[in-house]
Amino acid sequence: MPELETSRLRLRPPDHRDVAAIAELAGDFDVAKFLATVPHPYREEDAGAFIARVAESRARGEGWCYAILRKQDDAFIGCCGLHLKDGTYELGYWLGKPFWNQGYATEAAKRLIGFAFRDLKADRVKAGWFHDNGASGRVLEKLGFRPDGAASRDCLARGHSVYCHDMALTRADFRRKRAA
Repeated sequence: MPELETSRLRLRPPDHRDVAAIAELAGDFDVAKFLATVPHPYREEDAGAFIARVAESRARGEGWCYAILRKQDDAFIGCCGLHLKDGTYELGYWLGKPFWNQGYATEAAKRLIGFAFRDLKADRVKAGWFHDNGASGRVLEKLGFRPDGAASRDCLARGHSVYCHDMALTRADFRRKRAA
């Protein structure tokens, strides 16, 4: 799995070096409540299990999860990934709260989507955002995603289902957005 770069970020597969940072950042309820599969509290054991699961998914050719590192200081700031589900790639991402509102999510997701369309030959990428996480919805809109329905999704941290906006981006829309 290749490392990916942007002007400010380096994306590499997460590994044992990231366990403490993942547990600390994803363990913040303000982060976990916007993620479907992250429990709260979230411990280092959970982060270690997460790293093992994404390595297995990568080995099966079903997942491409990346640790997001800030180039200026090599700080771990979050994760982003693509997961093959029912023949379609789904994008997911999260950042630790200290790194919100700095454009990192958009920058990392844009690079990963480019990887999906160019390298993985995806025709379409899906994503979703919980109704009370407008910042994530704005990230997806900036990337060219369009509404594609809505549904309730389970949220482990909250302990119940949450209304989720489904979004989709086609290869053609991504190319048009990049050309604009």
